Formats: sequence, structure tokens, C-alpha cells
Amino acid sequence: MAVVVVGGHSRNIGKTSVVEGIIRGLPKMQWTAFKITQFGHGMCSANGEPCDCVTAEHTLAITEERDRTSGTDSSRYLNAGAIRSLWVRTRTGDLAEAMPRIRRELEHTENAILESNSILRFIHPDLYLSVLDPAVVDFKDSARLFLDRADAVLVAEGALGRPEWKGISLKLIAGIPILAMRPPVYVTEAMLEFVRTTLHK
Repeated sequence: MAVVVVGGHSRNIGKTSVVEGIIRGLPKMQWTAFKITQFGHGMCSANGEPCDCVTAEHTLAITEERDRTSGTDSSRYLNAGAIRSLWVRTRTGDLAEAMPRIRRELEHTENAILESNSILRFIHPDLYLSVLDPAVVDFKDSARLFLDRADAVLVAEGALGRPEWKGISLKLIAGIPILAMRPPVYVTEAMLEFVRTTLHK
């Protein structure tokens, strides 16, 4: 079994498109895909809606996506060819509570691809790809914490230039391969070859 993690430093920078592209580009891998979302105060982990609940049963939810038409990220995984797609939702900082279920799911998958940074606190994947957008200032703490563990960083057109990030040293990715994304094509043949080669070493 191979485990791939796709993370990134902010929202809306192409992480889901990368997961989609890998699933679509490597269909023989029979992927089980995981979307991991951590909600902050005021959002319910059970359904992702605004919520003021503080009860324990609303701290974790895991659902299997079955609707290919919903437009959600987990639906996009199915449309790309994933054999299963799971949406894991926890409150920020409570991902550990979901790990027993995630580990059980991983034990019964052919190959897994997970969209998350924080999951790296609990598993050591065969491949970790970090999506970076130099034009987006926001940089999640989880992305900063694990950036130097990336097997490759994915950047539009492969150019970092002078990033807008504050307090992030490019020394963290010195020597790490930089793979070009070419939106709307986020996963190129060169990137797929990198994934294949890394997973079959």
C-alpha cells in the first residue's frame, strides 16, 4: 500500500486539484481519498455549518461521499476515479480523535491519498507534496511545521520568485524538487512520473 499526502500553505491554492489530478492520472492505483477538514470555533464538525454547540458528539464526523454531483471536494475525488472518498471533520486541534478510524480505513485500502498538512503529525507517508502559491500571504502553522519534510513542492509554472510570505525561509525547501503546476492543469505528466518513481523505489 502507498500513502500520499497533499498539503499546502493556504486555502484555494490548488490542493484539491492536485489530488484530483493524481487520482485521474494514476487510475490503476485504486485510490481511497481522504479530505481532512479542521473547523475552528463557531463551526460544527458534524456538518461544517455555523454552530454554537460545545457537546462532545459534535467534535468529530467521518462520512463516505456517495454523491458525484454535489460539487464538494470529496465528490470531485470520486469523479476523478477514486474508488472511495471520505470526508473527515474535526475541531481544530482534535484530529487525534479521528486517527483510530483513519488508521482502520488505511488498513483496508489499496492506496490512499489524503489532503491535509496536520495528518503528518500522526503518519509518515510514502510521499508528501506541498502546494505553494508565492502570491498568497497566508501561511498555515501546519504547513510551516512540515514544509521541510516535503518530497517535492508544487508551484505554478515552477517559479517561487519573491514570495509574499512573512517569516518563512526558503532554506526550508533547499534541495527539495520544485515541480511546475500549469493551471488549469495542476498535475503534469512530469509530476505523475515523479509520483510513480517515488512510490516504486
